[in-house]
Amino acid sequence: MGMAPSTDSGIVGEMDARSKPGLRDPFEEAIDNALSSLPADLRAAMSNVEIVVEDEPADGRPLLGLYRGVPLPRRSSTYSGVLPDKITIFRGPITRLAAGDADRLGREVRHVVLHEIAHHFGISDERLIELNRY
Repeated sequence: MGMAPSTDSGIVGEMDARSKPGLRDPFEEAIDNALSSLPADLRAAMSNVEIVVEDEPADGRPLLGLYRGVPLPRRSSTYSGVLPDKITIFRGPITRLAAGDADRLGREVRHVVLHEIAHHFGISDERLIELNRY
């Protein structure tokens, strides 16, 4: 599925959980937990999508996450040989929103990951609002 999260910290020599041997990055662990919380059949249905972590959205845009790609329902028989859909989770805005609260960080990351995965399945923001899942 190509869903292994990767990081682009942009800060050389930063000392945190990402650079200490044996310690997991709590942010990436929260992403793993969000993915693990999905039912197995839903995880199996995800196709040609990768999840990446970036520090900040481009141009100072007020985003926590971003989905780019062709949602599953819009793919036709001509869908082949394309780059994977990309779900980007933005570390900086989510970390600031959590304000040092590890439990809130986990909840916010889970919410954003699931929100962007919903877009991969073709669920719009409008429909997520209707479902009270925005």
